[in-house]
Amino acid sequence: MNNDFLEAFEDLKKEKNLSEEEIIGAIKDSIENAYKKNYGASNVRVDVDMENGEVTVYRGMEVVEEVEDDLTQISLADAKAIYDGYELGDIVEYEIDPKDFNRIAAQGAKQVFVQKNREAERTNSYNEFIEKKGQIVTGKVERINNGTMLISLGRTEGRVPASEQVKTENFKPGERIKVYVMDVKKESKGPQVLLSRSHPGLVRGLFELEIPEIADGTVEIKGTAREAGSRTKIAVHSNDPNVDPVGACVGNRGARVQNITDELFGEKIDIIVWDEDPAVLISNVLKPAIVEGVYINEDEKSATAVVPEQQLSLAIGREGQNVRLAARVSGWKIDIKSNDQLKEMGFDFDEYEDADDAAFEEPAVEEAVDIEETAETEEPEVIEEATETEEPEETAEEEAEVEEKSDDETDA
Repeated sequence: MNNDFLEAFEDLKKEKNLSEEEIIGAIKDSIENAYKKNYGASNVRVDVDMENGEVTVYRGMEVVEEVEDDLTQISLADAKAIYDGYELGDIVEYEIDPKDFNRIAAQGAKQVFVQKNREAERTNSYNEFIEKKGQIVTGKVERINNGTMLISLGRTEGRVPASEQVKTENFKPGERIKVYVMDVKKESKGPQVLLSRSHPGLVRGLFELEIPEIADGTVEIKGTAREAGSRTKIAVHSNDPNVDPVGACVGNRGARVQNITDELFGEKIDIIVWDEDPAVLISNVLKPAIVEGVYINEDEKSATAVVPEQQLSLAIGREGQNVRLAARVSGWKIDIKSNDQLKEMGFDFDEYEDADDAAFEEPAVEEAVDIEETAETEEPEVIEEATETEEPEETAEEEAEVEEKSDDETDA
């Protein structure tokens, strides 16, 4: 095998991103299989020296007393004629020149190498993307086939099925987009990479990319809940008492969160401070509504949040979106009631832990909410912006309720 042939393999290694071990293994397998297939010999060994450009093929013969197979056996007398130290059971190896292979053998070697090369490429692609599972990658929209977006990811193609797309987004072939890697499957035709634009992990990943404090672990994302294309609630916690988690995510004049919003085509984002106290946490996640009190049932992991009568609609949200997202991001089942509604339904406060501590007049709850509001110097800007954007939708259906909400926010 000449140097030009090995140089071609070196170019292939660079082009296909294959390791030298994979190239050598493919050469060995291709020559061994071709020789076995065309000469009927199963005892073939191949040595490849990539530095000197030398390929050496050996055929092994077992030393026996009486030869029964000329392709695999050699008599003891013939073996001793080569080297007197051979004994029964030893293997005598003969060097074979690969140039002596006929055309069929060479073609067979080529086919095996191509197959091994493809298998190595598929394995490399799978290993590359299995490590990226749960992360964000950037790709180019190649085409849209029956509602499925096919994304070019370099040497691999990913799929964004219709169920993982956002209805308000409209991409065209050639556009570059960020996608979330949901799953990677190893199949015979190559790795199947399942991507998403609607997964909550996309928002989490964008925050990790955009916010240095999240990337280095200073600020931690505790929970994410998303209704793609409409609104996301994300709960954050600071591991450094000197760092405001909401302020770090919002950035100077909202620049950081605005970059994320732009990537999501205007999707509203509520950034919330995480708290280990479930009452304070639920009060936080229900914003922009004002919560007067929270009654906790630890056994059922459920809570009843009490809001002013005029803020019921705001707390519940359009078609229940606000409370639905609040429940997902907090992990608690949340029921929204007003004080009058609780009295009318004969609410049994004894079923709830620390019911007396959660009473509306109890200073501890008010103090917990006030502490959070003091820490969240930037949050009112984010929440206010999301609320104002949403108000025209509410006005078309319930003008009176929106007017009451606006009055209440002004008083607050």
